[in-house]
Amino acid sequence: MKSRKYLVYDVFTEQTLAGNPLGIVLDCEGLDTAAMQAIAREFNLSESVFILPPEDPRHRARVRIFTPDYEMPFAGHPTVGSAIALAEQQGDNGTAGMFVLEENIGPVRCAVTKGKGATFAEFDLARLPQPSPLSADAAALGAALGLDPHEIGFENHRPSLWSAGVPYVTIPVANLEAAAKIDFDNHAWLELAPSKGEGVVASAYAYCRETLHHDSDFHARMFVPGSPSYEDPATGSAAAAFAGAILDFDRPVDGQTSYWIEQGIEMGRASRIRLEIDVEQGKMAGARIGGHAVKVAEGTLFA
Repeated sequence: MKSRKYLVYDVFTEQTLAGNPLGIVLDCEGLDTAAMQAIAREFNLSESVFILPPEDPRHRARVRIFTPDYEMPFAGHPTVGSAIALAEQQGDNGTAGMFVLEENIGPVRCAVTKGKGATFAEFDLARLPQPSPLSADAAALGAALGLDPHEIGFENHRPSLWSAGVPYVTIPVANLEAAAKIDFDNHAWLELAPSKGEGVVASAYAYCRETLHHDSDFHARMFVPGSPSYEDPATGSAAAAFAGAILDFDRPVDGQTSYWIEQGIEMGRASRIRLEIDVEQGKMAGARIGGHAVKVAEGTLFA
């Protein structure tokens, strides 16, 4: 039985016991898919990552991402956490510059920087958000969140379906009061929400422009349907999909626009996600997701 080092990072936060926890298993040569899935189930975090040698020697690592139940093509907090962990493992305090991680969605370019506090990483979206038709009406989607029709939507924002590798129904809610009272009905959502690919049901991403923190641009909550369903404290892949809704409804001017998204506050796991969108001639030319991460635990895995 081979022993392997593992780490636990809290991601999209500058302090421990906040943000979204991530299990990271290093030196995963020899582990097959079934073993990785079993280890992810043992960790029982929203996602765990497994670090393998890159297929292309110019890249830093091959990264496979698992929930306790299935493998993901891409996810935001595993990408940020993996990039920071790999940089810090070099012993250079995280000042590792730019490198590429190989994920199932494709090569993902990352940049890691170390400031006075926690290490920060950002990555380019391997796939820009694309819309899909959404047949469920706003009132029904709101009811699945425990909200009344008048609490769905603000300004010109309306529910829509986007994916930058993982599908989300982005649902604008009126204000912080509406966001706080959300009571996710898993059964009702499964009846309404579209599925994409091999039965992957789109998750619910509720957002409003009113925020708790003055330097945030949006407040968000994200709910994953399933058995059981759960709320996620920080979701980079949802922010990536949300970039499509921002472009569609807010029409940012050409150039680069940055947004800070606060999430996880209702769960007591406050997080902050930075989203940057590059716009050229009214169209999205690129986008990046960024955030901090801090190591909270490390140990040895015997598996």
